[in-house]
Amino acid sequence: MGDTPVLWVPELWTGGERGFWAKLEGRNPGGIKDRPALHMVGEARKRGDLRPGAPIVESTSGTLGLGLALAGVVHGHPVTLVADPGMEPLMRRLLLAYGARLEIVAEPYAEGGWQAARRARVRDLLARLPGAYCPDQYTNPDNVGAYAGLARELAARLGRVDVLVCSVGTGGHSAGIHRVLRELSPGVRLVGVDTVGSTIFGQPARTRLMRGLGSSIHPANVAYEAFSEVHWVAPAEAVWACRRLASARYASGGWSVGAVALVASWLARREPAGTRIAAVFPDGPERYFDTVYGDAYCAEHGLLDGKPEPDPDELPYPGAAEAVRWTRCTRVTRPEPAACGGAIEAAEAGR
Repeated sequence: MGDTPVLWVPELWTGGERGFWAKLEGRNPGGIKDRPALHMVGEARKRGDLRPGAPIVESTSGTLGLGLALAGVVHGHPVTLVADPGMEPLMRRLLLAYGARLEIVAEPYAEGGWQAARRARVRDLLARLPGAYCPDQYTNPDNVGAYAGLARELAARLGRVDVLVCSVGTGGHSAGIHRVLRELSPGVRLVGVDTVGSTIFGQPARTRLMRGLGSSIHPANVAYEAFSEVHWVAPAEAVWACRRLASARYASGGWSVGAVALVASWLARREPAGTRIAAVFPDGPERYFDTVYGDAYCAEHGLLDGKPEPDPDELPYPGAAEAVRWTRCTRVTRPEPAACGGAIEAAEAGR
């Protein structure tokens, strides 16, 4: 795990001379979240929060689940993962093959959606399983600390990073990489990439098709003060970028990868020549054969509508209007608790 490749990617619209550097975290055994899974479990064992052989229980949309299954094998812990029906069939089969037990919640909560429902199930399981431990990726500072190595790898490979582009879900990798990278590359700017329908940056909660980024709660690990701007990307735009990456560079991934590549390509066209842009690709394409790369699925959901517009819509502040396509805002603030209709409280109850 670690020391993943860094690939030069020409910007996606024209394939011209400008572009960005992509950190290919899909080359880890399970993806980027192998790093926090092993780190959180290791630190919990050191503190005595996780006893030898005790169960690990966590809520996941998939990638962290792969990392926790790996941690369970390495350290000898049974792993129970709480997911929702949106988890891809391939991911379910992989997690079961890796020895994890799956619990699938049936209905989303009115406030906090599927994530709140999953976290409530985690609380129930923790009460029923003596000695069980939940890493709680949304609030655990060890999630943030796990990415120091990735930041140092980027600095060693690129020397200087001017702009860091990260998808945002739990907030762990954007906060952790930026925190270390700004010591090695003073002045580095952090650009967040979210999905339409996500509440993280103050947009209204909607049903979300994309997994691995976005949230229906406000995770405590999101470092709002660190972001210079945020972009919301729609599923069809991410699909176009994923497929363009695959055909042009023989390297791609899932929803987060497409969304990040779209934004990083736009920045490559807009920033002054010589700006060194690093984008983190959290996973590879393997688990998305039936979704992002499945023509029937994409056609059913209207995701094959062609190349996105070359520029995003602009918002003066996050709540000015609802983002329904690629949209950008340079004013990033921590949303007020009332804006999420109780989702924060639902999340905090699951700590």
